[in-house]
Amino acid sequence: MDNNLSQSDIDRVIEMAWEDRTTFADIRKQFGIQEKEVIKIMKENMKRSSFLMWRKRVRGRKTKISPISDRFKSSNQKS
Repeated sequence: MDNNLSQSDIDRVIEMAWEDRTTFADIRKQFGIQEKEVIKIMKENMKRSSFLMWRKRVRGRKTKISPISDRFKSSNQKS
């Protein structure tokens, strides 16, 4: 779960989740958390309106559920 994530890790998860081209698989690979845990982090750390807008945008989006990609790997991401 996100219990062992530092605040900077949580901030990075939020940043990655907000990016359209970063998949949930990419986040899982880097932080070891599942999509439902990413959603929980987003819900707990965003204003309700921002969270709802994000959920509407990513729900069913192919780019969020595709396999792990190396196309948009940030220099902040772990290997």
